Amino acid sequence: MEENIINQGWVKLEEENGIGTITFFHPKSNSLPGKVLKQLAETITEAGKKDSIKVLVLKSEGEKAFCAGASFDELLSIEDYPTGKEFFMGFARVINARKCPKFIIGRVQGKAVGGGVGMASAVDYCFATEASSVKLSELAIGIGPFVVGPAVARKIGNSAMSQLAIDATNWQSASWAKQKGLYAEIFETVSEMDDAINVLAHKLSESNPEAMQLLKGNFWEGTDHWDELLEKRAEMSGKLVLSEFTSNAIGKFKSGAR
Repeated sequence: MEENIINQGWVKLEEENGIGTITFFHPKSNSLPGKVLKQLAETITEAGKKDSIKVLVLKSEGEKAFCAGASFDELLSIEDYPTGKEFFMGFARVINARKCPKFIIGRVQGKAVGGGVGMASAVDYCFATEASSVKLSELAIGIGPFVVGPAVARKIGNSAMSQLAIDATNWQSASWAKQKGLYAEIFETVSEMDDAINVLAHKLSESNPEAMQLLKGNFWEGTDHWDELLEKRAEMSGKLVLSEFTSNAIGKFKSGAR
């Protein structure tokens, strides 16, 4: 890939033996700008339409961070409400790509922040390493985990969701996330995790596609209204990101560690 493409981030889909692997990357700890979010949602949706793909694996490139959430650079560049809403709609569309009729296996190899926690919550089965701690840092930058909230609360419950959302500057361990149901299994090493993912993905690739689609539909009952719900949540964030408080908080947060 050309250097300018790498610097802007990318998404790719690879297919082998009925398993589709979707990989996303951004050089800044896999924080996601609008263009990458758009491409990611579209890639998941299109992969779900391919008869040759029986199951999907969602992963990111790199070792340290699965996803550091929203791109701070893009957040700071937002100057009007329509732009703000559209940015957060990017995360809404990725979350709503859960409607893909194929099972999606999540591969979380490192820390997950904000939208990264949302993505881990929106897959159907999630593997992680012991390094995969989680944090919802949105309140600390003057916004709130509005868009990812429904997916996270559905996965780990309102009590655990509120714990993450209110204590916005502290990490919770991968063990905590497994206990709450975000991760199905955690592993000491990436290689061990990948072995387990390969085993499950190959089993699913040989399972009845119609049965899996119907089962997935059962799992996601009660979420048909999420298109409208997440748009309303994007509107909340789109307004808040314009405030002086949020702009100052993002600037301070950007200069430190997430």
